[in-house]
Amino acid sequence: MIFRDTPLDGVIVIEPERIEDERGHFARTWCHEAFEAHGILTKFVQCNTSFNHRRGTLRGLHYQVLPHEEAKLIRCKRGRIFDVAVDVRAGSTTRGKWCATELSADDGRMVFIPGGFAHGFQTLEDASEMFYQMSAAYAPEAARGARWNDPELGIEWPLADPIISEHDHRMPLFSASVDTADAELAISDTLAAVQRSALGRLTRLHG
Repeated sequence: MIFRDTPLDGVIVIEPERIEDERGHFARTWCHEAFEAHGILTKFVQCNTSFNHRRGTLRGLHYQVLPHEEAKLIRCKRGRIFDVAVDVRAGSTTRGKWCATELSADDGRMVFIPGGFAHGFQTLEDASEMFYQMSAAYAPEAARGARWNDPELGIEWPLADPIISEHDHRMPLFSASVDTADAELAISDTLAAVQRSALGRLTRLHG
């Protein structure tokens, strides 16, 4: 497998090296040692598929917050897609930046997207199907999103007038989404600190 960095730290494009003959081809799509050698230490716990009937279908932008952040290894099993990752990490110098990779069943290319990134895609052909390996299960209470056409992000989707769900249409703008996530994390950290302090005092009293 060939690992290629992208402009966003941690997002990696992976190209399987196919062994071909008259029967077809064989290729690895996952190897713990190879991925670990390139800094990908993720343990995958779930696999998902997404089938899309029509060209121009757009899903996203979706992510999960701590402690349910999810990394994804994504490939296209059928058709062709325009796959997007957006950095939502607090303190990142590239927060709000995006990168895109075209994935197709023909080339077998994959993209690894670590936790701390929102993900979305648009289909470029009818009957496109994706396969995801996930590092975390879906947690509704941790699910967040940002609007696909937010001018602040300026994602250059290849097809106009996408087919998109009402749920994704109603996603908040990027700044509002990450500001809310940051505030929730700060509250969670404060509560955890208070609990640790209280536990420490209790331990000293009964020590």
